Amino acid sequence: MINNLGDQNSLLNQFMVEIRDEQIQKDSMRFRRNMERVGEVLAYEISKTMTYQPVEVRTPLGTAAAKTCRDQIVLATILRAGLPIHQGMLNYFDKAENAFISAYREYEKDGTFHINFEHISSPSIDGKVVILSDPMVATGSSIFMAYKALLEKGKPSHVHIAALIASKEGIDYLRKNLPMKKTTIWVGAIDDELTSKAYIVPGLGDAGDLAYGSKTTDGAEHF
Repeated sequence: MINNLGDQNSLLNQFMVEIRDEQIQKDSMRFRRNMERVGEVLAYEISKTMTYQPVEVRTPLGTAAAKTCRDQIVLATILRAGLPIHQGMLNYFDKAENAFISAYREYEKDGTFHINFEHISSPSIDGKVVILSDPMVATGSSIFMAYKALLEKGKPSHVHIAALIASKEGIDYLRKNLPMKKTTIWVGAIDDELTSKAYIVPGLGDAGDLAYGSKTTDGAEHF
């Protein structure tokens, strides 16, 4: 299932406008905060799909019936650009376990690139709900590589992919390569164009640089 939250009328659209705006982007603190807020919205929407159990809570005046989430959740992200979204989700899923994945694009002289995977730090995900976040789903290769790396830690009950912006090509790639019966994709927007260098247009630019400052790449572009 593909959930494009940008098609709905909500405050998410205001956050997305500011994230894309090249003038507002100059304030890296606000850019990070807007990414975090989108992460919070995504977390709230994803929470509606979880399984819940009845509980009773004792108040100063009596006992109230309530429901709490029964699922064990693992929040996973791709370093470094995914950190603000991850933090937004952690603000809501505050009891979740966490996984971090290092992956990057390495460019060749002819402009082509491949995805390099370096490291994963993750608990067991066996039988748990995994929420894998990354700001952009361009070709979908980074997300797919992160997904495969996570599978070395167990078999999840369900995987949610969460991103600010995806390209149509990236969405199609994930549809073809992920087990869609146990995968749900959540995005703030879907853009039509993907350039020959795999940049989404209109997109928003390099989320990692906008959030944390420019980097030296030596042929490798980290996200």
